[in-house]
Amino acid sequence: MSKEKILLTGANGQIGTVLSAELRKVYGTENVITSDITKPKSNLGPFCFIDILNKQRLIEQVKELEITQVYHLAAILSASGEWNPLKTWDVNFNGLLTVLNLGKEGIIDKIFFPSTIAVFGKTTPRVNTNQDVPLLPTTVYGMSKATGENWCNYYHKRYGVDVRSVRYPGIIGHQSIPSGGTTDYAVEIYHSAIAGKEYTCFLDKDTRLPMMYMPDAVRATIELMESPKEKINIRYGYNLAAMSFTPAEIYSEIVKYYPDFKIVYKPDFRQEIAESWSESIDDSEARADWNWQHAYDLEKMTKDMIENLTKKS
Repeated sequence: MSKEKILLTGANGQIGTVLSAELRKVYGTENVITSDITKPKSNLGPFCFIDILNKQRLIEQVKELEITQVYHLAAILSASGEWNPLKTWDVNFNGLLTVLNLGKEGIIDKIFFPSTIAVFGKTTPRVNTNQDVPLLPTTVYGMSKATGENWCNYYHKRYGVDVRSVRYPGIIGHQSIPSGGTTDYAVEIYHSAIAGKEYTCFLDKDTRLPMMYMPDAVRATIELMESPKEKINIRYGYNLAAMSFTPAEIYSEIVKYYPDFKIVYKPDFRQEIAESWSESIDDSEARADWNWQHAYDLEKMTKDMIENLTKKS
């Protein structure tokens, strides 16, 4: 596998920091290059500065580094995106087109595009949402990802580009505190509990959303990218699922470890975003095509989160 040279764009984000470390275990440290618009906090391998909107810089780096695969993670997330919709569209959509054209021109062999449950909207059945449903996203982030899914599918059908994608649910990890997302409360709440602070939740207590623990999300990504091409039947974003819970349910798990922990609910603009998304996901196509299986439920995740965060505190 050492012949592969992998570039991660937007690698300083919540998923990128963990995914790059796991990819380096598989392909070797020097064969996985991270990139972003700021220097990473920890220098654990090769890094280059790339603004995804600087098309020429991206193309030059891909050619110079002899990149064979791009994990295109660069994006502005759901909540942050609403403050600057046009910039969000520019970053999320036009950056993807540059990467897809690298595949079209045969410069790279394989592309990973992360989609999201934010592509769903009020036209989508909220419970056990299946793979093919009407998409009417309510955020510019969701709009950019839904459009990106269509372009990924088009580039595969028209030009044979080997692009692969999953619709991530909310991702929870102990490695960093995310920012700009509608599901971020599910990470923040653990940090507050361990710090002995009351947590103010920006979603209502009964807001149910699909979630996934970081080890499952990273493993799913790598398993998808390593699957034989003939097994990949969906090119616009496989539904991906592990668990669904509400703020009240995650709180109930945490107080088993911290009985004095308190939570208050003060929903903000993110509540409306969350209410437009699915409560649970049917990912049977991913399980059938490339044998996806999640390992963590809410109870197991909470135990692991608290163990790891306690070590850092």
